[in-house]
Amino acid sequence: MQKKIERNYDFAKSEQEVIDFWKQNDIFKKAVAKNDVNTKNYVFYDGPPTANGKPHIGHVLTRVVKDVIPRYKTMQGYHVERKAGWDTHGLPVELEVEKQIHTNGKADIEAFGVEPFIQKCRESVWTYKDLWEKMSERVGYWCDFEHPYITYTNNYIESVWWGLKELDKKGLIYKGFRVSPYCPRCSTALSSHEVAQGYKNVKTESVFVRFKCKDEENTYFAVWTTTPWTLPSNVALCVNEKFDYAKVKVDDAYYYIATELIGDLFGEDYEIVESCKGSDLVGKEYEPIYTFVVDTFTEKAFYVIADDYVSLDAGTGIVHIAPAFGEDDARVGKENNLPCVKPVDFAGKFTDICGKYAGKLVFDANDEIIKELIDNKVILKIKKIEHSYPHCWRCNSPLIYYAKDSWFIAMSTLRDELVADNRSVNWFPENFKEGRMGNFVSNVIDWAVSRDRYWGTPLPIWVCEECGHKHVVGSVAELVELTGADPDIDLHKPMVDRLTMTCPECGHTMHRTPEVCDCWIDSGSMPYAQHHYPFENQEIFNQQFPADFISEGSDQSRGWFYALQALSTAIFGKSPYKNCIALGLVNDENGIKMSKHIGNVVDPWEVLDEFGSDATRLYFCIANAPWISTSFSKQTLAQFQNRFIGTMWASVYFYSLYSEIDGFDPSKYNIDDCKLRSIDEWVLSRVNSLVKKVTYEFDSYHIFEATRAMESFIDELSNWYIRRNRRRFFNSELTEDKIAAYMTLYTVLETLARVVAPVTPFVAETMYQGLVTRYFPDAPESVHLASFPQYRADWDKPELEEQMEVSYKAVEIGRKLRELVHIRNRQPLSQCIVKIDNGITLKDEELNTIAEELNVDEVLTDFDTQSLICYEIKPQLKTLGPKYGRHLKAIGEYFNIDRNTEIINTIKADGVYKTEIDGTEIELTMDDLLVTEKAKEGYIAETNYGVTVILNTTLNESLIERGSVREFISKVQNLRKSSGFEVTDHIEIVVSSDDYITDVITRNVDFIKSELLCDSLTFAEGGANEFNIDDHKVKVDIKKASDFRSLFSLP
Repeated sequence: MQKKIERNYDFAKSEQEVIDFWKQNDIFKKAVAKNDVNTKNYVFYDGPPTANGKPHIGHVLTRVVKDVIPRYKTMQGYHVERKAGWDTHGLPVELEVEKQIHTNGKADIEAFGVEPFIQKCRESVWTYKDLWEKMSERVGYWCDFEHPYITYTNNYIESVWWGLKELDKKGLIYKGFRVSPYCPRCSTALSSHEVAQGYKNVKTESVFVRFKCKDEENTYFAVWTTTPWTLPSNVALCVNEKFDYAKVKVDDAYYYIATELIGDLFGEDYEIVESCKGSDLVGKEYEPIYTFVVDTFTEKAFYVIADDYVSLDAGTGIVHIAPAFGEDDARVGKENNLPCVKPVDFAGKFTDICGKYAGKLVFDANDEIIKELIDNKVILKIKKIEHSYPHCWRCNSPLIYYAKDSWFIAMSTLRDELVADNRSVNWFPENFKEGRMGNFVSNVIDWAVSRDRYWGTPLPIWVCEECGHKHVVGSVAELVELTGADPDIDLHKPMVDRLTMTCPECGHTMHRTPEVCDCWIDSGSMPYAQHHYPFENQEIFNQQFPADFISEGSDQSRGWFYALQALSTAIFGKSPYKNCIALGLVNDENGIKMSKHIGNVVDPWEVLDEFGSDATRLYFCIANAPWISTSFSKQTLAQFQNRFIGTMWASVYFYSLYSEIDGFDPSKYNIDDCKLRSIDEWVLSRVNSLVKKVTYEFDSYHIFEATRAMESFIDELSNWYIRRNRRRFFNSELTEDKIAAYMTLYTVLETLARVVAPVTPFVAETMYQGLVTRYFPDAPESVHLASFPQYRADWDKPELEEQMEVSYKAVEIGRKLRELVHIRNRQPLSQCIVKIDNGITLKDEELNTIAEELNVDEVLTDFDTQSLICYEIKPQLKTLGPKYGRHLKAIGEYFNIDRNTEIINTIKADGVYKTEIDGTEIELTMDDLLVTEKAKEGYIAETNYGVTVILNTTLNESLIERGSVREFISKVQNLRKSSGFEVTDHIEIVVSSDDYITDVITRNVDFIKSELLCDSLTFAEGGANEFNIDDHKVKVDIKKASDFRSLFSLP
């Protein structure tokens, strides 16, 4: 790749050159291979994306963070394997295939054929594989895509099966009939952590209905429900036996309701005729609203029961019970031996026994049910509510709670172990440990792992049709032995469904249970399944488990983070990762979640093409901590690009430009042999401090803090060190001092290239090639094969850094003061006074720095600043009013500029100022005064950062003339740049202006010519370039001196 540093950094061209360089020279492979796995090993797990969906801007954030840390650790000498992975199973793939083949649901899939459907799924998972790999390459995400782990391969599935068998050996796998979250569209149950990913705020109609009490005339139970479609399945009503209830009269009817909630339903138009406890209502019978299911069971039903889960948060204090459609309903139903009626099929539709509702989706039937209830005078009130309701994270359909058989992992029995393993993880943000993740695992329930779908890892469980004995298969060898299967069988449906085995208990035939695994079982198994453990690669697995670092979106606390931790805790007894960054969302610039429906989605390719990969990476590292959601803004991205990459590149170009002119070769010198100035020692100390800071922050996984430190240093390097030392590089001779300046700047830039490499790997590589490999042929061929800089104690100059920091702050304050009085920085001033609170003493070099930066003739530190301060005083009415009420006006008139200093000094010395005002003896303390400090006329002052700066703003003729000279030089320098002249080009100048400017230039002509590399400065009418200096019009022509020589055939 090109090694010459160009003036303008073309990120598109340069980044592609870097990508080509990496590929042609196998830099990634060399980076992995260069460090010994047995000496320093660092383990990173790549969370597998699904390749049948396009990457979005959030995936760029994920890949950036997952690249920065491994890149840094590799440069630190760690062996870092970076194995890519693909999550290939699951319902999203099935839904995509269904769109392609125009099917809608399981019945259509069965008709299409399971085996061809599976083949379509296998093909579909790679739809966007090339796009994912291209995006990864573009953003500099280094991962081994040539040897990825793929969850649909037989080796991977076999390891998953092994893990499930290990769980079964520990008695953790069981089949249970339980109410679980269920998606009718997908015809499958969801685990609790899947449900947590899909809550949405919805507006629905809740209803208050009345159930007729059997043994009391014209008496009803008032009941509230948010799911009217469950009323046909009602078998009981539930109260809390500890609560107070009342029988109230409303119009001509009587109602039982919790006393505390009467007003919510009936307002004030009711009469309490009887009070009781909930326990008094237990056993009372009622008439069901619907009779569809009355003859379908033998258990007792339609009576009042009690349970503590009934609350007074809303409703009536009486809950209707449908055991098939609610977790609490199922529990109290089982405890009270209630029938579990289920007039809803797996597709979420009412069955044939439901009359006119048969075949209708339960949610679609809600409106019709409410209408019927109104017509039958069963509804007391309809209330619209907005609440959070679970939706399928895969297809976005609303879920129902549905009673069905499922296979479970008994995670609740491992709750204590999960909590302990979670606490062993360093979470970022830290509150995840006890908050989002901690709360989840401390309340963990059993994991429903079976899915009634097709494209997934088949559950390796065979069940005897006769005695119910189950057997979990843990390997292909075991499968072959027990079923006679071909060793090369595809371990998917329907192939494994055809395999049977003989029951060891009763001798009958055992069939595989038809479900597939929850796809989170696949991704959670990756620590061992990616290596086909334990069937091979045992040593590799032992080296690669647990992971030192993982990172994905914060929503994975209920997804991959939990799946990894649950399986690892259950199988290996420890957490599978030590450090985890849970990333925030990438929202639009207004903080709104991106959505195709809203139209605020940011195209990642558009951003990468417009700003480049480094700038995009930088944005996600520096905008805020990665676990805080980002409001993505192109404008802010551009600002960071300019401040960080633009400023850094300008510094590199400055060095390259002048070193090329001088033919300077850094390989011929040693920084330790150079005679350094104080400012050289300062910048080396600062870059040393940067190395120490960035190392600490990266080691602590604080990417934001590390990148901010880089940005701050880049600003100091450019706007302080280089600007302060420009004249050293302008020297025509390669003096000892100039060599020291070159070597200092070279050393800093070479160090900086390695420091920023993990964050901005492309520009760092370009810098490294132009600064290092060009002159040092034995150096590592890439910056990413070089070592991360190490802290050097011999460069550490903390006192010097403190002194320079004070100088920098003084200059910052002084510039602000100039702005306040509208005096440009090129206008010299006579005097600056600096006072420092913390006792730091500035040396002559720092004082000269302040003088040059603020363009003042002298800087004083040993000066009585009080002599330059005057005070504005107003009476404090709160204290003086009660003491001297009628004299307040006279007291206010007493204060003036000449007297106020005496008053303040007296109070500081004696604590009180005494005088006679308006014929009355007056005593004043500081509490009686409102005091404002001001600089005396001709001065301006400000205190900040513990530093006080006072500028003498009085201008005399000499100062004004010098300001005009500096302004003229600045204008012509800008003309040189805009004309495209090289910094080494000599010029000739022709000036046209009034007498004042002509005289000023004439008196200072030698200085002007030396500053501008001007061989000739003459005066003549005309001039193509016009500008103003202090309201004086000036016209100037400039040309290269060589142009004039060639015109007149001069040597």
